[in-house]
Amino acid sequence: MELPPIEQFISSNGARIYRLPMIVFPNGFVAYAYLVLGMGVLTLVDSGSGFGRSTPDLLAGIAVLPQMFGEAIRVQDIERILITHGHIDHFGGLSSMIEAAAGAQIGVHPLDRRVLTHYNERVAVATKNLTIYLQQAGVNAGRMPQLLEMYGFSKQHFHSVNVDFLLNEGEALDGMAFYHVPGHCSGQVAIQIGDVMLIADHILPVTSPHLAAESITHYTGVGHYEDSLRKIAAVPGIRVALGGHEAAMFDIYGRIAQLQERLKIKIERVLTFIRSAEQPMTINDVSRIMYPDKHGFDVLMALQEAGAYVEYLYERGYLAVTNLAEFEADDKTALRYSVL
Repeated sequence: MELPPIEQFISSNGARIYRLPMIVFPNGFVAYAYLVLGMGVLTLVDSGSGFGRSTPDLLAGIAVLPQMFGEAIRVQDIERILITHGHIDHFGGLSSMIEAAAGAQIGVHPLDRRVLTHYNERVAVATKNLTIYLQQAGVNAGRMPQLLEMYGFSKQHFHSVNVDFLLNEGEALDGMAFYHVPGHCSGQVAIQIGDVMLIADHILPVTSPHLAAESITHYTGVGHYEDSLRKIAAVPGIRVALGGHEAAMFDIYGRIAQLQERLKIKIERVLTFIRSAEQPMTINDVSRIMYPDKHGFDVLMALQEAGAYVEYLYERGYLAVTNLAEFEADDKTALRYSVL
């Protein structure tokens, strides 16, 4: 598969930002890392998945920058790697890049630090939370092993690494400003470099970023995502936003408005599904109606997203659990919801 071209962006404060494409999963899924020059030491933002050709693609992209753009740099010159958030397609290649860059220092938001420093623990805890979630969502016990296997498939190859510093909102780093934008991921950050915003997976031009219930992982879900959209909408002067996937965005404010409207529509759809049902619904029931044509791993993604909307409505008092006595007797019971 042919990669998209490497692109150069010049920020209003003179930084040179290179958008480096990689195939991060075997299905041809493209992600981007960013090499930033002119903001202190040579800095890489994100490191790909570490799967297949992801790291070779990234190394090849860095290697051609001298020829394509006249940059007198080598991968060994990278002194700093910033991880925008704790999803494997953004940090899975860290070990290889640390080795290639001869010991670059690593920075991440505090809420995703343990993803990197205590990886096996984080996977174990998240898998346990997911198991409980799927039980309470009403997933048939016979389907559980397959769903959990799919969840763990992409999480076997990474080994914990040290984190050297933290990316805290309000604490600039060599002129780069950080915004904590949870919702899609607990510790996701957007990085402002002059009039350029490295927006990671918080906002994409085509895809609505996946949201999962906060009962699986704290600081995810619809409510946090709403807050994070408002936060970036309030940042003035963003000329271009560069995501972890898909094309560059030259009207980030318009895209935020679209995503906000889409959230409202989905929230109302879920409320309508449950209100119109002949009997109280589980999250699994809602997922089947919202996403009837999903297969394989997408079934798990749909269950997580449907739960994010049910959770949002329940927490705000629109829904009630109708089988509370049954749940109190057995916490593995699927929760059933009706509209108040």
